[in-house]
Amino acid sequence: MNFEKIRLEFTHEERAARITLAAPKANILDRLMIRELDAAFSQCASHELNAIILDAEGPHFSFGASVQEHLPHRIAGTLQALHALLRRIFEAPAPVIAAVRGQCLGGGFELALTCDLIICDHTALFASPEIKLGVFAPAASALLPVRCGQALASRLLLTGTPIGAEEATRFGLVAMLADDIDVQLGELLKSDFLSLSPSSLKFACRAVRHPLRRIFEQDLPELEQLYLRDLMTTADAEEGIRAFLEKRAPRWNKPALAEK
Repeated sequence: MNFEKIRLEFTHEERAARITLAAPKANILDRLMIRELDAAFSQCASHELNAIILDAEGPHFSFGASVQEHLPHRIAGTLQALHALLRRIFEAPAPVIAAVRGQCLGGGFELALTCDLIICDHTALFASPEIKLGVFAPAASALLPVRCGQALASRLLLTGTPIGAEEATRFGLVAMLADDIDVQLGELLKSDFLSLSPSSLKFACRAVRHPLRRIFEQDLPELEQLYLRDLMTTADAEEGIRAFLEKRAPRWNKPALAEK
């Protein structure tokens, strides 16, 4: 398959795969990129791999999903495609390592959260800003409490404020904070993954992901329905999306209190 918005390469004698978001600087997860990522991870499933690296071109990992594709008449297909991709990553036959530089927002953050490990450099910034658009992040709502605890998850999801690399590492969201991600990845592959049995790693992945299985089989479908059936029927959800696209402040049904 020829890709327009990503790259897929097999390295280290085809024992590792590298999937790169290749639409900088924003690396927006639109339907085409989601479809290509799904195809790339599907190709990886047919190889005996020791690791899969997910990274991005440019200064930022991803600004998230396409806001245009979150309008009411398009959101169902967009959300279902994104969640299908996350389930594909969850079922990957080898450890999946997200390498994050710069901003990692919204759907891009959910993409990284689905990976087994997140490695980042000091420029990394993580956020679920959906609430500022009058919506919420279904996958992050399910994954963040498991990944970093309920307190930080609630702060990220209910305020939309970002956290930096150091704080994310301190809370266990990030596995490794590196001065140079490429150097760190090379050392990690060589020292920790390439010498292992790919067959055994496949079973180890299933075991270590077991606490997340309920999320993808039960919680995420329920939150998807909450989003589509309930949230998207409200005036404020559509208002938030349209306000963002029109580059103006949203006019909520019940305006927030003005700052003193």
